[in-house]
Amino acid sequence: MSTSSANGPANSEVKHVFVLMLENHSFDHVFAMSGIPSIAAATTADSNEYYGQTYHVRSGAPASMTTDPGHEFADVAQQLSGGNAGFAINYATSRSETTGVPDKANIGDIMACFDTPTQLPVILQLAREYAVCDFWFSSLPGPTWPNRFFVHGASSACLDRSPTTLNEVDWVSHAHGYAFEHGTIYQALDARFPDLSGAPGPGHAWRIYSDFHNRYRPQREYMHGGWIPQVASLKDVAFSDVRHLHSRDAANQWIDNLAKDLQGDYPFPYTFIEPNYGRSFFDKQPPYAGPGYKEGSSQHPEDDCHGGECLIKGVYEAIRNSPLWNDSLLVIVYDEHGGFYDHVSPDEPRFRAKAVPPGDSNVNGLQALNGFDFARFGVRVPAVVVSPRIQAGTVDHTIYDHTSILATVERCFGMGALTKRDETANDLIHLFAGQPLRGDDACPKVLVSPAPSSPDAQIEVPREIDQPLPGSGNWLGFLQILLKSELEEAAGDAAAQAAILGAFDGIKTTTQAKAYMQRMGERALRAQGASMPCNRDSP
Repeated sequence: MSTSSANGPANSEVKHVFVLMLENHSFDHVFAMSGIPSIAAATTADSNEYYGQTYHVRSGAPASMTTDPGHEFADVAQQLSGGNAGFAINYATSRSETTGVPDKANIGDIMACFDTPTQLPVILQLAREYAVCDFWFSSLPGPTWPNRFFVHGASSACLDRSPTTLNEVDWVSHAHGYAFEHGTIYQALDARFPDLSGAPGPGHAWRIYSDFHNRYRPQREYMHGGWIPQVASLKDVAFSDVRHLHSRDAANQWIDNLAKDLQGDYPFPYTFIEPNYGRSFFDKQPPYAGPGYKEGSSQHPEDDCHGGECLIKGVYEAIRNSPLWNDSLLVIVYDEHGGFYDHVSPDEPRFRAKAVPPGDSNVNGLQALNGFDFARFGVRVPAVVVSPRIQAGTVDHTIYDHTSILATVERCFGMGALTKRDETANDLIHLFAGQPLRGDDACPKVLVSPAPSSPDAQIEVPREIDQPLPGSGNWLGFLQILLKSELEEAAGDAAAQAAILGAFDGIKTTTQAKAYMQRMGERALRAQGASMPCNRDSP
């Protein structure tokens, strides 16, 4: 699909767009108690009821949740019912995340908002120094996987849920990856910039980084899967295309690869950065099988925000102190709301009008489970936009969703839209177009330090209890990314691919899955020329 010239002029004010996408927080959860003037924020008068108990919005949210709030399609439908009146009841009763239900004393945690100045000082500083967007919505009312697909392909190609064993197998079984009828932003960039995509080196007109080593937290093992980048599930994005955000030198000291790369020749117009998801799989003891996601940098609800705040600070400072700063745009956004309360209903007519169905085909052969027409946004999420051309204290009330990132890239670099969603999405160009550069001293080169990690976000290493693999959930998608990686390495060798598939089919228990993840993590480490041991040393 193309709606504008594929060879139009690039916007002269932005030559490099960076995107850092974190996990599972609503706008109100992060910013309602920030003290930023004029944002559309919940107040302590907002409330939900459950079983005769009223739970009001309050400040001082717990650093980490005791159970993972529901955020599958059915959960969000309940949360948004009655004008966003279903968050408390859903948190109290949903078992979709297989982590159990909260104690009665913790039900109100779903309504609590961070005391942003003390708990999230890094993102608050950026929101105050640049622009915060208070009507940025997740692209559909559902979980991580389909929402992340929207930022890559302006669609989820009909996926409205987390992967399951029954329906999401064919897209990876021959190393094809998850496909979109009109391709992804990565394929479009390669077509738009053939000199970059055909040049020696990375061979693409884009860069992808992941927090593979979990630089900012103590967890180092690979068996827990948090290092696996979700973006590598895509067709034509190989696992080897994802560069490690950090590495170790011969003296075992950290190297910031992003900062180092930006000091050299960095022609890439688009860079996507993925966090580490922590101890993501198989860590819970019976009776609950759900993952814990602790000690990562994604800011998952069962983790605290320390690792993510460190990641935000590191990414910003790498760009700010590089020669690319004056030509760069950084977008920090969250994939979905993670079940947390937000007072703004995406069902308001002005928001429904912008939630245009992508209009593309179900090219992966998925079975539609929820009958969703994709004509509705999900819940609001935090979004901060950084540029030396954005004036400090900007509060942007424009309606956005994740495809606004694609619309910005496409219109800055003279590219066509992928689907009807990004064709009609509002872009970010008005925030910086025609605006003068702020003085060098006006843009901070070093951000404040993150709040210390919460003891509740740290875990004891659990006893090894071998269990059958669960039948659905994120574990399946991430294991299949590893399978896709193996099959890509054996491309053209039918016998080797058959052996890989046979071995993968033999993974039936959590111990076998951990061993596979560990082996693949070590292989990924070697592939990038590193040799860091797998241990739990402090950063």
